[in-house]
Amino acid sequence: MIDVHCHLDFKDFNRNREEVIERARSKLRAVIDSGVGLGGNRRALELASLNPGFIYPTMGFHPVDASKARQDLIGEVVSQIESNIDLIVAVGETGMDFHHTRDEEGRRRQEETFRVFVELAAEHEMPLVVHARDAEERALETVLEYRVPEVIFHCYGGSIETARRILDEGYYISISTLVAFSEHHMELVRAIPLEGMLTETDSPYLSPFRGKRNEPAFVEEAVRAIARIKDMDLEDVDSITTANAERVFGL
Repeated sequence: MIDVHCHLDFKDFNRNREEVIERARSKLRAVIDSGVGLGGNRRALELASLNPGFIYPTMGFHPVDASKARQDLIGEVVSQIESNIDLIVAVGETGMDFHHTRDEEGRRRQEETFRVFVELAAEHEMPLVVHARDAEERALETVLEYRVPEVIFHCYGGSIETARRILDEGYYISISTLVAFSEHHMELVRAIPLEGMLTETDSPYLSPFRGKRNEPAFVEEAVRAIARIKDMDLEDVDSITTANAERVFGL
C-alpha cells in the first residue's frame, strides 16, 4: 500500500514521528509527504533524505495561504522547487479552496497562484498534486489549459460527474481515509474504476478512528473500505492502487 498524501512534517508528529514512520514501514510500500510552503517543503525534503526509498517529497504551496500571500513569497517557493526539482516526485499540493476562501479577491489570487504552479509542473514535466475543494470543476478546467503529464486530485470530494471527467482526461483521483465512514466518498468509489484511483490519509487529518490522530499506516483503512465497496479482495485493491501510485510518481 502507498499513502500518496500526508504531512508527516507537521508539528502534530513532533512527539513520536519516528514511531509513526516505523508503523508505516511495517505496512506500506511508500509514503509521499506533501509540502505546503517554504518550511514544509524543506522539512519534506529532510524527511525523504532521512528515509530514502520509503518517504518521497512533493513541494507546493497551500491554496488557503495563496489567497493572502505576498508575491515575493510565492516567487521564493517557485525558486525553492526549481532548485530541488530532481529530488521531488511532484509539484504540489497546490490548487483552489473555495470552501475556506469565500471572498472574490482571495479566490482570484488563489487561481493566479495555482496557474504559476501548474505552469511549473508542465514546464518541468512533473506530476501535479491538486487540492480542490468546492472548486473541483474550475481546477480541472485550469489544468486542462496546460500540458501537465500527470495530475492527481488529492482527497477528492467533488461530484461523480467531475470525477468521471478527471478520469476521462487520464488523470487520477486520490481516495482518503474519509471513505471509511463518509457516504459521499463511498458513492464515489462505487462510481469510478479502480484503475484511476490512489489512496491517502492526508494525515494528521481525516482519521478513520474517532478522536485519534490520523497517520500513514491507517491508509490500510481506505484500502479495506474500497475492497468492501467494490466487493474485491483486499490484496487486489492493494495491488492495483499501489501500481497506480508507482506509475504516477515514478517510484
